Amino acid sequence: MFNTATNRLTQIKIMNLLKTPLLLAIICTPIFCFSQNASTQDSKFAVGFLSGYNRGLSFQANFTAIKPLESLPVNIRFGIGYTSLDPGNSADARRIFINNATNGVPEEKAKAFDYRLDFLWKSNLLNLEESYITFGPRYSSFTANFKYVGGNEDFDVTSKQFGLGLGAETQFLISEKLNLVVATGLDYFFNNTLKGHDTSYSPDDDNVNPRNDNQNNDEQFTYSDANKAIKQPSLMPRVMLGIVYKL
Repeated sequence: MFNTATNRLTQIKIMNLLKTPLLLAIICTPIFCFSQNASTQDSKFAVGFLSGYNRGLSFQANFTAIKPLESLPVNIRFGIGYTSLDPGNSADARRIFINNATNGVPEEKAKAFDYRLDFLWKSNLLNLEESYITFGPRYSSFTANFKYVGGNEDFDVTSKQFGLGLGAETQFLISEKLNLVVATGLDYFFNNTLKGHDTSYSPDDDNVNPRNDNQNNDEQFTYSDANKAIKQPSLMPRVMLGIVYKL
């Protein structure tokens, strides 16, 4: 009889021990499931990489905050781009910034780094599920290089410009986290001072050490002449293709 009571007590203890993890499992399972669901909810951030045409071959990387303001259907994106550009007219650049010499074989190239802040407003554009109107401020750092092989001349012309941009883009689902993105737009950069060698030309023609035009009665070159010779960013049409990965 004593053994029977002891066995009964042991069984009760074992049942109580089993109930504790079972109770924890019952309680924790919905919590775990909720946390799983929460972790797979819409992403809050995304990174992207695009390439295409931006008045030249262009590459861009960006980082997006997805709906940082819950009350507005707007994403905020910061991007950095690199573009290879046509620098302009090498013969005119030499006359306007250096001298009237014509010797040497010209080699030329130009590049621009652009920094962009975009606001992405969700739109029903083309009745596609994830389309946006994009707009925001821009900043460009432009460098054109002119080298005259055999002419002992090698110089840069630079400018720093602010601008504005407007565009549209659509994203197509590839997987749960990865989208294909097609973006088009137009950026406009405001004219700014062009600097090269020891000379600079400003939009208000408050120029430093301007050269004389030997083809026009030695009149001094103006900003208009320099801006025509050097193709710094102005109107910059964009057609880009890339991917966006949601974090």
